[in-house]
Amino acid sequence: MCPPAMALTNDDEFQKGVKHLFENGVSKLPNKYILPISDRPKVDKEHPNAAKSSLKLPVIDFGELQGPNRSQVLNSLSSACEEYGFFQVVNHGIPIEAIRSMIDVSTRFFGLPYEERAKYMSSDMTSPVRYGTSLNQRKDSVFCWRDFLKLVCHPLSDVLPHWPSCPMDFKEVAATYARETKWLFIRITEAILESLGLWGATTEEKTEEDDEILKQFHDGSQLMVNCFPPCPEPDLTLGMPPHSDYGFLTLLLQDEVEGLQIQYKGKWITVEPMPNSFVVNVGDHLEIFSNGRYKSVLHRVFVNPAKARLSVASLHSLPFYCMVGPSPKLIDQVNPRRYKDTDFATFLEYISSCEPKKKNFLESRKLT
Repeated sequence: MCPPAMALTNDDEFQKGVKHLFENGVSKLPNKYILPISDRPKVDKEHPNAAKSSLKLPVIDFGELQGPNRSQVLNSLSSACEEYGFFQVVNHGIPIEAIRSMIDVSTRFFGLPYEERAKYMSSDMTSPVRYGTSLNQRKDSVFCWRDFLKLVCHPLSDVLPHWPSCPMDFKEVAATYARETKWLFIRITEAILESLGLWGATTEEKTEEDDEILKQFHDGSQLMVNCFPPCPEPDLTLGMPPHSDYGFLTLLLQDEVEGLQIQYKGKWITVEPMPNSFVVNVGDHLEIFSNGRYKSVLHRVFVNPAKARLSVASLHSLPFYCMVGPSPKLIDQVNPRRYKDTDFATFLEYISSCEPKKKNFLESRKLT
């Protein structure tokens, strides 16, 4: 048990994160983490929108995408991006060893003493490595039950010296994983551009403009390792509140513990973890780029009273000051331009100045 005056009243303790609270034996959820009743993950039976039903997302077989059935797979990909904003990728070509090693080294990082993890705590959102808690621990009025380690992944040679040196194999494992997921992201992005009619299926059909589009996506990746320790009162809080992702695509690696929910047809549906697969979701940038055809979707994370959960999000966006707007090829009289141009710097400025809620940033980019 934690000392009674400790982790429950001292605001500095909350800045140290939920792993620190858990390690100090917190047995009751501090008020700082208790959501208003309307925002809690389970409401009473009169509110059926708290559905606990689970969902098998559309599955994209990456191997099939490289073969003769590519056109059918592209149709499935397009439908998934339009209807769900999410899909799962199997047979993705990333070695299972790289996946298991990343989960293992991340688990060991969060198992380090607090003093070791705290070396990387920073409120600088542009820092190449950043350990923190909640979403924005300087602004959030109610904290969420999450600690994270964020790693900027480009250019690797510049950022690697700043990454954690403990565990000793952390840099090597995370760099390998970052390279592998970048490769997969580029291949999936090619398929998404092709499904939107913006990318030639064969080398002969590709133009310099097509190649230029793809080059822009090489330089904006980050890894976000999320730790959700067991929570004493999971009905009162969330690991992450409802939000959409700011970038182009997110590739999410989950362990076997359920937690991810997406909003589908007005209900919260739990995504069933599939071993060694990636959950991929449309980000705000792709919704803007596709002029609203592909949708970034609200998702959230619930927490568990008995089990810790770990996830690794590989977030891919355009480079920091690169503008994203609707592709000119997707705008015409029938489909007028629906969004303003934006960039990652504008997004960071927005979330630094206010508490991010749902899809507010994307809404602020819409043309009325």
